[in-house]
Formats: sequence, C-alpha cells, structure tokens
Amino acid sequence: MDVPLWAWLATVGLIVAMLVVDFVGHVRKAHAPSLKEAGLWSAGYVLIALVFGGFVLLEWGSDYGLQYFSGYITEKSLSVDNLFVFVLIMASFRVPRKYQQKVLLIGIVIALVLRTLFIVLGAAIVNEFAWVFYIFGAFLIYTAITQVRKSEEDEEFKENAALRLVRRVFPTTEGYVDDKMFTRSSGRMHVTPMFIVILAIGSADILFAVDSIPAIFGLTQEVFLIFAANAFSLLGLRQLYFLIDGLLDRLVYLNYGLAAILAFIGAKLVIHALHENEVPFINGGQEWHVIPEVNTYVSLIVIVGILTVTTVTSLLAGRRAAAAAEVTAPAEEASTAAGEDDGEPH
Repeated sequence: MDVPLWAWLATVGLIVAMLVVDFVGHVRKAHAPSLKEAGLWSAGYVLIALVFGGFVLLEWGSDYGLQYFSGYITEKSLSVDNLFVFVLIMASFRVPRKYQQKVLLIGIVIALVLRTLFIVLGAAIVNEFAWVFYIFGAFLIYTAITQVRKSEEDEEFKENAALRLVRRVFPTTEGYVDDKMFTRSSGRMHVTPMFIVILAIGSADILFAVDSIPAIFGLTQEVFLIFAANAFSLLGLRQLYFLIDGLLDRLVYLNYGLAAILAFIGAKLVIHALHENEVPFINGGQEWHVIPEVNTYVSLIVIVGILTVTTVTSLLAGRRAAAAAEVTAPAEEASTAAGEDDGEPH
C-alpha cells in the first residue's frame, strides 16, 4: 500500500482538528453532557470514521478498504469492553461527573500517543520477524479464554504501582480543586486526584493496547490503516462513554462476543504464520499451507456477525430478566403482606 505524504498529513491534521474541537468545544467548560449531546457527537465521530473508510476504498481499492473497516470495528468493539474499566476507575476516584470529560479526553490523548509508538514498533518487529505472528496469535487465543472466564461480578479497581509511587513521591490534595491537575498549597506544589485519575486512565489503556494492537495486526499489516483505525476508535470513546454509561450492564454477553472475535483473529494469525513459516522445528522451516488463509471479506463478515449476535442475545436476555422480575415482584409483595397480616393481633 503506497501512502503519499499528503495522505499522512491530512489524516494527522484531521485527528488533531478533532482533538482541538473536543478540548475547546467541550472540555474547556466543565459540564456533564446530556444523552442527546453524547448521542449526536458519537454519531458524528462514527460518520467521520466511515467517510474515511470510503476515502480508503476509492483511493486504494476494496481490499484495503475492508481491512480498515475490519480493524475499525474490532477496535471499536474492544473499546466498549474498556469502558467497563473506565467506569470502575471513575467510581473508585469519585470523579465528579462534570469533570469526567476532561479525564477521558486527556487519557485518550495519552493512549493515542503511546499506541502510535506501539504500532510503529510492532510493524518493525513484524516486518523483520515473521514468527512473531505465532506469539500474537497464541496471546489472542489466551486472551479469548480469559474473557470467557471473566467473573460475572464487577471487579474492583486496584491502583497499580505507578499510581502508588505518585502518591508517595508527590504531595496530594485531599479532594478535587475544580478540574486542576496541580495546585499550590502551603507554599508547595501538590498534585490533585484529577492528575491521579488521568494517569490511571492512561495506564489502563496501555494494558488494553496489549490486546488490541496484536488483534488489528491480524487483520491488516498496513501501518497507515492500523493507525487510522486506532485513532478514530479512540477519539469517539469519550462520547461513547456517556452514551452507553447506563447501558453497559445490558451487554451481558459482551465478553463472550469479544472472546470469539479475539479467538478468530488469533487463529487467523497462526494460519498466516504457518504460510510465512521460517521456524525450523515447524514443517522443517518451510511454508506450510495446510489451511487456507481467511480473506478480508470473510473476516469482516465474521466480526460483524459475532457483534450482532452478541448484542441481540444480550438485549433479549435483558428483556427476559425484566419480564421475570415483573412476574416475581407481585408474588413477593403478596407473600410479604400475608406475613404482616399473620403478625397482627386478632
């Protein structure tokens, strides 16, 4: 894929412009966005990502266009799972809702910079060592298994070593000081909980990148497409957080859907590694075409199909649970009332 310099500059310029709009138009004045605001902006960011995909289709052809869309949809679906952790972090640090936009946006900028470094390093490693696809594939299959084994109960957020070190090294204020990250108190500079929670969001996304970067390398090895898919999925994450904040609990089968996607891409990576095999103890170091590679069209259909089934079954399960609760509630109320009547003197 031959990407001219102007395409890179235009893409980076678009991403920077979107970040400026977010900082100036939304975060500068602290407020909790309404559901309508979050919905409109989420739709806007998705539309921009889709238009960009259309541009890739026209400029480089359908195969690269489908690679981009497959990568974008995968990164977007994985980002929804990340929102569960963001909710836990926000609750753990008791971040006022009107400041949560700033926390998310700065955390997203940190994640975007770090992921770009990961992508560049990953591309260099992949181009130099084809056997790394075996590692990527095995890791994604292992991650898929851990997704299935996830506890149904919410996991408590635990501060990592970096956050504990910040608290020990720097004096920290007891509470939030508006939306400031640093403040001067008693003649000394203090960090605020706002700085700590931004660091928590940023460090959490580093862990998410460990899953998502190998996953998208299983769909395309084009650095331009990987960068764009990651950037556009991350930039819409702030609006998506407020849009589905109250709906996350309804996606009860999300972890199974993500496990299926990761397992599929992991298997795809292993098959690709066999086709490019140079490992001496596998087929004598020769390429092994024992299983045909999965093409881009099939990958996109499988990913979209898994997400559709996951969403529909989750919503249907939620409706059944709600209907069962409505049936059970009157019976429990009647039983309680009967017990109270029995306790009354005659």
